[in-house]
Amino acid sequence: MNSEDLSVKIFKALGHPIRLQIVKSLLNESRCVCEINRDFEYSQANLSQHLKILREAGILENKKIGVEMHYRVKLKGIKTLLEIMDQTAIEYFETLDFKPNENR
Repeated sequence: MNSEDLSVKIFKALGHPIRLQIVKSLLNESRCVCEINRDFEYSQANLSQHLKILREAGILENKKIGVEMHYRVKLKGIKTLLEIMDQTAIEYFETLDFKPNENR
């Protein structure tokens, strides 16, 4: 896999609203599946599938602590990427007010 393929895999994994929310909830701390599940109220099977996709993309890593499985963001650049995505969304919404004849 080259860097372009990896970038596509990461963007695809982040391209689902549930997975994006999961990653944002893990940016600053690791959390066990039970905590994640309480916040998102999805079935355990559904949540597990999303976590698997995020792990396979290299975004998350997991560690068993006692009987609990804990997840955290593995790639430090993900936080920066999400900040840039948020800024890009702001810029996009600002363009909706763009008037072609106005000088900016």
